[in-house]
Amino acid sequence: MTALTDREKSRQGSRIPITVVIALVILGVMVFAAVAGRLISPYDPYTQDLLRGVTGSDRTHWLGTDDMGRDVLSRLIDGTGRSVLGPLCVAMGTVIAGASAGLVAGYNGGALDNVLNRFADLVYALPALLVAIVLLGILGGSYWLTVAILVFLSVPSAIRIVGSVTRVQVRLPYIDSAKTLGLTDSRIMIRHVLPNIAPTVLAVFLLDFVGALVAFSSLSFLGIGIAPGAADWGSMLSQGQSMISENPWVAVAPAACLILTGSAATIFGDWFFKRLSDSGERK
Repeated sequence: MTALTDREKSRQGSRIPITVVIALVILGVMVFAAVAGRLISPYDPYTQDLLRGVTGSDRTHWLGTDDMGRDVLSRLIDGTGRSVLGPLCVAMGTVIAGASAGLVAGYNGGALDNVLNRFADLVYALPALLVAIVLLGILGGSYWLTVAILVFLSVPSAIRIVGSVTRVQVRLPYIDSAKTLGLTDSRIMIRHVLPNIAPTVLAVFLLDFVGALVAFSSLSFLGIGIAPGAADWGSMLSQGQSMISENPWVAVAPAACLILTGSAATIFGDWFFKRLSDSGERK
């Protein structure tokens, strides 16, 4: 009876919930739009038609046009790559730098761990978005500088989280057993500790992606970190405020893309985190 129940639980656990399927479809569409944006855009996103101006949706322009007569759908598709690539790079940079430092510091402890934790405390005390605005205002608001600054501001959080779960792993018996077998510290960290903290690293990656997505859009909404006239969800949302009565899609469409992408990443990340955690417990 117990074996049958376990088998049923395992079968239920292997099913992908419909919400996760929807989230994966949304993420897949966003990735496709980011990669093939110019190829699938119905119009050139930068071609202006000042005589047409802002109009609502119709057969030729499904989401209408903005105040310069540019097709909203084409700009939305073209802006997907710019809106998603930066946050993706921030999340990857944060995980590579922060998780590596947190793993080494949490495993070895001592002075390195203390220094990195104090650094994290210092950065935590600063309002991240305000710091980004000030630095970009001083250094110039280029796209890749925005990525670098957001990575710098996100790394301390990753160091602290990964360092914390690593310290828990270091106290477990398998670490002493590995050392008794003569394994080097680097081998233990990479081959044994890292796989056990993989769910946490994944959670850090997805949280940073969603956080960076919001930060990037907030900055571009303010006109920072994006070239003038470039298609981007945040800047489209900002420009669309003044046209919302004439064509709501100018503002609603980029806002919907932001909400859907962030929600889809969160839903998928939560499910995959639990999946990895359950798999680790069974092992």
